[in-house]
Amino acid sequence: MDQLTWIKDLVREEQQMEESGMVDFSLGFDPDKHLFSETIHYLDDVKSTMVQAATSFNQMKGTNLGRVKIYGISNTHADFMLFRNGFKLIFSMKEPGVISIRYQYAGANFVPQQNGEEKSEMAQEDLLYARWGPFGDLIWTYQEQAIKLDYLVRYYLSRFIRESSK
Repeated sequence: MDQLTWIKDLVREEQQMEESGMVDFSLGFDPDKHLFSETIHYLDDVKSTMVQAATSFNQMKGTNLGRVKIYGISNTHADFMLFRNGFKLIFSMKEPGVISIRYQYAGANFVPQQNGEEKSEMAQEDLLYARWGPFGDLIWTYQEQAIKLDYLVRYYLSRFIRESSK
């Protein structure tokens, strides 16, 4: 979380109390607002890291064929998708504290499988959950395990490259 944001909020709240002459004990930390903004911030971090990795891949690949493209999704706060050879990998906020990751192929739902079979999109959707840690810290998890951003990006970009090259 941006350190200055919460300090600015604290100063603004104190100034409002001084100006009004009234103490409002309900002011302060709003967990719903914090969860929403942290979900947007995390999606932005995933996108930035994914853009860096995809740019490196595209530069090393050299040709324009099979390049990974990343697009923001309109009318959303921070959703985005990777696109290559008709394959899409979509990252979206399902709700504050929940991020969905799913594959699509050429307008149809597609789930890559080791044996070459496909499943429905809902069976494939991976969900990342934010869990409250001590002192209002948010910890992002997958299957109740804490995750690291670099490993998340490595996993999904590698899987996306392998599946979209077929």
